[in-house]
Amino acid sequence: MQPLEGKKIVLGISGGIAAYKCAELTRRLSERGAQVKVVMTKAAKEFITPLTMQAVSGQPVSESLLDPAAEASMGHIEIAKWADLVLLAPATADLIARMAAGMGNDLLTTVVLATDAPVAVAPAMNQQMYKNVATQENIATLQRRGMSIWGPASGEQACGDIGAGRMLEPMQLVERCIAQFQPKLLQGKKIVITAGPTQEAIDPVRFISNHSSGKMGYALAEQAARLGAEVTLISGPVNLATPANVTRINVWSAEQMHKAAMEHAPLSHVFIGCAAVADYRPAEIAEQKMKKVDGSDELVVRMVKNPDIIAGVANLTHNRPFTVGFAAETQDVEKYALDKLSRKKLDLICANDVSQAGIGFNSNDNALNLYWPNGHKNFPLASKQALAQSILEQINELTQ
Repeated sequence: MQPLEGKKIVLGISGGIAAYKCAELTRRLSERGAQVKVVMTKAAKEFITPLTMQAVSGQPVSESLLDPAAEASMGHIEIAKWADLVLLAPATADLIARMAAGMGNDLLTTVVLATDAPVAVAPAMNQQMYKNVATQENIATLQRRGMSIWGPASGEQACGDIGAGRMLEPMQLVERCIAQFQPKLLQGKKIVITAGPTQEAIDPVRFISNHSSGKMGYALAEQAARLGAEVTLISGPVNLATPANVTRINVWSAEQMHKAAMEHAPLSHVFIGCAAVADYRPAEIAEQKMKKVDGSDELVVRMVKNPDIIAGVANLTHNRPFTVGFAAETQDVEKYALDKLSRKKLDLICANDVSQAGIGFNSNDNALNLYWPNGHKNFPLASKQALAQSILEQINELTQ
């Protein structure tokens, strides 16, 4: 059975250059069993034609609120009631603003007002427009009303700018649609996740850190929230947006992360230590910027151990959560992972070989081996979003 078999999706297209991706998006949704009805704004037709969208969806395209033939049967209400999901992609700054104001001045906004189906918004606009305080407040308003915000991604834009504002790629939106219809496996669960690197200060301008991007931890937080969990994300310094419906706590050092973890872990059902925590920190932090010393080619910094966050959580004697660790290794992955699982008294460990090109740190993809007492499962190369889903499903199975 296809993952979207029988699901009815209204695709609302507004007037942005990313509209050209909607033909592929519609085709990919249809391939997975979805029925897709397209609603277009007047501006959307300047970027992609209704005839194209009708051809790929196999359904007539709706484009006017004042179409006498359609409105004879209250077409906008009919579409709104038909939908299992309304996906707005691309959602321009203008469309988002009109929805935040509760307007119904075209067919698409009227459908949004009239539907009781979930509404997902895939923002797409210039990076400066996205950062504008008005846009951010409008997006926050839609989130408070229960709409899902899918994206945006960052990167080069059609105008030449670089930054956040790109619509998610068609297959990313397809994955979100599939996840939308999956059972809320983690409903009622509280999950704490650590993500990203830590930074250990040497002096006011220098620090020791690592290459962690935080993408795996953020993918876990995003997927856990989609699966119904109440998620707290304790994050080191990363350049990533907070996933929807996730509470984020920003920290810098390992000591700060340890304090936050030990405070929130006993209040959770599951703790996932995905952060790449520095093992050591400078014993002393210079009060002023350290200068070069004439005649010396060396700088000696004495290091001391940081607290072991994952072991601290795993060894809690009261209100201990199901504890999941990560092991990023460059050799003997299974050996080191099993040793860490046993030595730190973890319930589950996710191990990967970061020496392999194209996976692990800073990559959008990964490959993992999961180990738990008397159990093992391999997940081959996949997107971190897909792996996060698989990890959470395994956690759910082990905590039943």
